[in-house]
Amino acid sequence: MPLPQPHDLTTLVLRTDFGDDAAWEALCAALDGADEHPCATRVSDPRFADAGVQTLLAEESAAAEDERICEVFLADATALAGPEHPLLAVDLFTEPGRTFRVPVRWYPGMSANLSIANLDFAEYADAADASGTFRGFGDG
Repeated sequence: MPLPQPHDLTTLVLRTDFGDDAAWEALCAALDGADEHPCATRVSDPRFADAGVQTLLAEESAAAEDERICEVFLADATALAGPEHPLLAVDLFTEPGRTFRVPVRWYPGMSANLSIANLDFAEYADAADASGTFRGFGDG
């Protein structure tokens, strides 16, 4: 079964940790507060509980070509526990399995640029800091 399709001009935020509903709601509120326009298609489906990168890659590679997506952002245990809500960005297309973290603060701009192909996944991944977290292109 393919991953859910994001709505037009958004990227997919997929919940994989179901241990704390309040933390999920806090992350959703942070996404809503990060930008005035919707930037995320949020999916909270228990079938993705504890799904790892390899599971998602396998599921996406089995999808029909017109149903594939380029990247997904995981709301995993780390994203739900951290005050910055650092989502795990996963490349599903160019370098399948490449990952980095992105705090919600940086997510709206990234989502917009990825959605219109203004920038690609690798440009963000290459700009991640030594901890593997994207915190802007040297402007913050």
